[in-house]
Amino acid sequence: MTTIATTMTTTPGPGTESLPAAGPAAACAAAHDPRAHGFLPERPPVRSMIGTWTRLDALARAVAVAPTREAAIALVERAHRTDELSALRQRVSRLSPRNAEAAAMRVAVIAVSCGWSGLDPLAPAARQAADEAFLDLWAAIAHRIDHDQFVALPTLALHNWAPERKPRRHIPIDQLARTEPLVPIVRWAPEGQPLSRLDRLMLAATRLEAHGIWLFRLAETLAGRAPDDSSTPTALRRLVRVQHALRAQLHSEAAELAAAPATAQQRAVLAALAEQGALEPPVLQAADAVLGIGGRRMGEGRRQLVRRHLPAQHRAWLSAMDRHCAPVRTLAHRGGPDAAVYREAQESLIALRRTYAALVQTAAHPTTSLTAAA
Repeated sequence: MTTIATTMTTTPGPGTESLPAAGPAAACAAAHDPRAHGFLPERPPVRSMIGTWTRLDALARAVAVAPTREAAIALVERAHRTDELSALRQRVSRLSPRNAEAAAMRVAVIAVSCGWSGLDPLAPAARQAADEAFLDLWAAIAHRIDHDQFVALPTLALHNWAPERKPRRHIPIDQLARTEPLVPIVRWAPEGQPLSRLDRLMLAATRLEAHGIWLFRLAETLAGRAPDDSSTPTALRRLVRVQHALRAQLHSEAAELAAAPATAQQRAVLAALAEQGALEPPVLQAADAVLGIGGRRMGEGRRQLVRRHLPAQHRAWLSAMDRHCAPVRTLAHRGGPDAAVYREAQESLIALRRTYAALVQTAAHPTTSLTAAA
């Protein structure tokens, strides 16, 4: 990635000039600049919550290592009976934005562990399937962060990591996630035991996002460019190099992930997220917004369904890229060397997605390997 970094342009493209409003988060969307750190949080996630919120921290940690879904639900129901969940619900409005994201990550862990990840916490039918006090807490936190579909891999991964050791100085968040050894905040394996496959998959997704920062910068460079602009093929060639580097990064994660332990409960978590289309990392969605692979293969409705798991400002940025990169995507219907470079970029994204999908399959099924995606 060093070679890529030293040759990359960070000239702003038009992609941030007219970000669409997104309800209460519109101001945040306008200020968000993925060139700074991609879709990683601006600061390292909250490692340990304080005050009353230590109860949610402890509940999420206990639920994550519960041997079965029924055992996880029993822990939540006990927290309901002791009024822990209602006490937290009353304090949601006092959470800072950063702590609200930390609470959301822990709620996401609990929801997927209990098999409730597909529920709408405000739907009447959800009351028959899940603990009522937990649904109230879930809905309140969703309202606090202005995002009701946060139970997904982006929340679990991008807000569930910390550097293994405290950095000696402040460094950018993407550099921190690229260069420092990372550990999960809420572990899916008991303390003192090796990290599980699910732990390693979440950390791999975080590192993928950190290494993908150059892809976000290239997306901004390509936004608004004409297909015959002399800078377009250069940027597309760099995009190919970045996607190849991201694929190599995933391959480097594969051996340790395959050797890690897994449980049936963890595989059920992955299966539930996959069923909702809640697994694809934001960096791959950013590449799709530039190159248009998903819109063609899945249909526009399916693409928006996948994006619903991202915060409002991230969805706004992706929608802006859809619009501003449309001229570049006309290369798909042309001939000549520039069109060939565009098609190479599309093919490298398809290969990257296949490699990521194989990593997910390795996490979910012990016999799966990345050989087929090589």
